[in-house]
Amino acid sequence: MLESLVNPKRLVKGSWKMFFIGLLYGSLSLLLVKVFFSGDAVLSKFSGLIVVTFCVMFSLPFIYYIIKKEEKEDEDVEGLLHVWHVHREAIFAFIWLFIGFVIAFAFWNAVLQDSNLLNAQIETYCMINSPTSIENCVQQYSFEENGASAATAAALSNSTRLLSIIENNIYVMIFTLIFSLIFGAGAIFILAWNASVIAGAIGIFTKYSLARIPLGFFRYMIHGIPEIAAYFITALAGGILGVGFARNDFRTKKFVRVLENVMILLFVSLVILILAGLLEVYLTPIIFR
Repeated sequence: MLESLVNPKRLVKGSWKMFFIGLLYGSLSLLLVKVFFSGDAVLSKFSGLIVVTFCVMFSLPFIYYIIKKEEKEDEDVEGLLHVWHVHREAIFAFIWLFIGFVIAFAFWNAVLQDSNLLNAQIETYCMINSPTSIENCVQQYSFEENGASAATAAALSNSTRLLSIIENNIYVMIFTLIFSLIFGAGAIFILAWNASVIAGAIGIFTKYSLARIPLGFFRYMIHGIPEIAAYFITALAGGILGVGFARNDFRTKKFVRVLENVMILLFVSLVILILAGLLEVYLTPIIFR
């Protein structure tokens, strides 16, 4: 019913409107899991993944429409500036959708105070920030402990953290490319997952306080927005390449042009990911000591 009430064609023309779609679908996903699955002894263990699954299901009509629209336009452009001009509205739409997801997840996570809602996301956070003691980290950041500080996280040098973050980001970038190449709108799963992980990190940083959510949002969006923009650009590249294979012969100029544009988008994504890693390791800790 929701896909018939909300028209992707009307909303994508104003990319900022996607923020409210993100808020709506993120909120519905978390609330549905809380209402229908929190009491289930088995499914409650997978609440974090079910939240993301609902979010993906809600968002597919929008992502599919955007990617199909961009694929048709990409056959007639070449060069970095022209590629950016053609795709910028779609990239902004994706970013606004992502921001809506993050805020919705972070808000309801703090309101509902249920450790299971984003359980997989908290475990992922601990795997990145405290790889030597994941179980202790998960227990430390449960609601029962009221979000203890991160002082016990394993201490890593800046260079080691940077390499680890870039490696993880490139890993996600490759999977985003593969998912979007196989199924144009499939990359939304990785993107919704990243939004939920950031929301979980915001909850930890703010100790699940509603009043501190804006501060936590700013803390993670310094590097989160460029990082997720890189993933969206990668998703576009994969979707465009997939249609290029389907619609054009390898020997035609149109296919060569599509391939060149895809390489430009992937190169831009890689550069942005490296910059996002530098911001996360060297700038964010200075602002939030």
